[in-house]
Amino acid sequence: MSKVCDLKVLRAELTRLAEDKYREFSKRLIPTKQVITGVRIPLIRKLSKSVPREKIEKNLGFRPVTMEEVLLRGFLIARLPYEKMLKWFDSQVAEIDNWCTCDTLCASIGGAVRKNREEFLDAKLNGLLSAEDEYEVRVGLVILKCAYVEKEYLELIFEWADRLAEREDYYVKMALAWLVSECFIKYPEETLVYLERSKLPRWTFNKTIAKICDSYRVEGKAKKKLWKMRK
Repeated sequence: MSKVCDLKVLRAELTRLAEDKYREFSKRLIPTKQVITGVRIPLIRKLSKSVPREKIEKNLGFRPVTMEEVLLRGFLIARLPYEKMLKWFDSQVAEIDNWCTCDTLCASIGGAVRKNREEFLDAKLNGLLSAEDEYEVRVGLVILKCAYVEKEYLELIFEWADRLAEREDYYVKMALAWLVSECFIKYPEETLVYLERSKLPRWTFNKTIAKICDSYRVEGKAKKKLWKMRK
């Protein structure tokens, strides 16, 4: 794909790439108030790479009008150097109202966050996890999953899991289960100790167990033990 430096061209390309059948599929899968036009995520990612790095910020000062534009904007922000990514991060989080735009952004910036964990923790993560908004909290939890599942951060993760245990938001509960299950997959002994004392309510606890047991990376003996722990 040739280099693109103009927002109008990017929007026109998104329109060209839209598929009616994929739009209907996405609308059934993704609950959002945003307009869905039906562009596949790999194509949006490829389109974002057509913008020269030095031109990215010139294409960020716009309000997305479709979910695909939110995704495109997230991919562009993720290509920026870490400090510039931070500059645009909050405005991108403000556009997120579904699991797709949330999880895609978190995965895209995961590498940059891993290289700056402590700084990002203070600059953004603690605030996200303390927020009232469902998707701000989910962004924080998914970033924990993408960039912080390391032994030195397990207690931090478990502390936040307990602090957020009573949240009733569906996509917060699902992110909690996903996060703790990933901890178990990488650090089964430490996570088992946490699960035995955790404050996770029945639904979230059982969903965590189910996600762990769905993983091919967990041995059968461990799955049997966990299954018996369901509430």
